[in-house]
Amino acid sequence: MKAVIASRPGGPDVLEIVEIPTPEPGSGEVRIRVRTSAVNRADLLQRRGQYPMPPGAGVVLGLEAAGTIDALGADVTDFDVGDRVMALLTDGGYAEQVVVPAGQIMRIPDTFNWILAAAVPEVYLTAWQALGRDTPAAPGDWVLVHAAASGVGIAALQIARELGARTIATTRSQAKAEILEDLADVVIHTTSAEFADQVLAHTDGAGAQVIIDLVGAAYWSENVRSLALDGRLALIGLVGGARAELDLGQLLGRRAHVIASTLRPRSLAQKAELVADFTEWGLPRLADGRLRPTIHDLIPLTRVADAHRALEADEAVGKIILVVAEDGLVPM
Repeated sequence: MKAVIASRPGGPDVLEIVEIPTPEPGSGEVRIRVRTSAVNRADLLQRRGQYPMPPGAGVVLGLEAAGTIDALGADVTDFDVGDRVMALLTDGGYAEQVVVPAGQIMRIPDTFNWILAAAVPEVYLTAWQALGRDTPAAPGDWVLVHAAASGVGIAALQIARELGARTIATTRSQAKAEILEDLADVVIHTTSAEFADQVLAHTDGAGAQVIIDLVGAAYWSENVRSLALDGRLALIGLVGGARAELDLGQLLGRRAHVIASTLRPRSLAQKAELVADFTEWGLPRLADGRLRPTIHDLIPLTRVADAHRALEADEAVGKIILVVAEDGLVPM
């Protein structure tokens, strides 16, 4: 089967489509014939050789996929061959077929095509892990979402809305700010790392009860200033750097709760629990349109390097989808 690997650490040109053996599912696993996948920032870091790979991860890129189950391993009882599913992966989404534990797949809503389905697993599960579990948002809370036009950012805004929270989105792009006006209660367009004064002004001086931060070091000080008393900060990305100077007195003064979280290195049991939790809460909302991915572009697998360049250019709003199979564009 065809699959995409990075032949060596480097830029998009190191991505190669190669022939590798078709994987066989083991006990508790299914094999999916992939129609579509999606590009994530972790893929860019892996390609550059800057991502600490979890134990057992393979060399084929791709953290999510949508397709049809074409083989079952032993002890799989909840799914059948032919089921349409979307999967959270440790690796392997940029390939014609992929094997994944059955606990990491979700049925695709009847209202979704392959394109929308591939845009769900990584970003909605990441956002749900924060807003539904680690730093839960309550009705009436203010939720501040950074990098809000990203796939995770948009998912977080939608989930926060469904939880009854009010949302503040930040972005450095005026064009993205205009798009985000339909998704957030307040949009802050900032060309620097200064936003706390605006957050405080929009929250009557109280600050945000929850902050979803994909930026990291560059926003640390302003994040702490933006937190409400007993506020909760979910650190889930480091696109703005990994090292910051901490004023521990600020944290004490806010009685702040800071949780740093990643998804890919979690255990199979943890991922299965998260998937089951979101399946119950999120799939009905995806099916009826209350949650809906934003698609920036569709790019065939043969142009995977262009897909990486597009994400690196930081112009995308939502997800860039890789069309793996010709029928990935066919409505279901």
